[in-house]
Amino acid sequence: MPDPQLEALVARIGEFHITDRAMRAAQERARAAIAAGDFDESRRREYLEAVRRYFTPFEREARAHLRDVDKRLENANQVVFNLTAERGVAVKRIEATQGVLAEAARIEGAQR
Repeated sequence: MPDPQLEALVARIGEFHITDRAMRAAQERARAAIAAGDFDESRRREYLEAVRRYFTPFEREARAHLRDVDKRLENANQVVFNLTAERGVAVKRIEATQGVLAEAARIEGAQR
């Protein structure tokens, strides 16, 4: 009896570029079994185990990479926050010094 979910999974995995010999062989056996209408429970278990064995390390690697990227983004956001605060301080210093210089120029101009 065809299993549409399993057939969809086999098709989805078939879209990946698989270089691992064992997974590639399992994929080919699964395709052949579907084509022959002979995807029994034993082949199903074997295929799903091959899928877990192949994809689990990739998932772990992707999760580790995501944690690293998140940490780097957090650091970058902190840098942006700090630079924005520094910029605000610099702008206030410019405004304050411009005010002082303008007042000094006004006083100097009034004394002439």
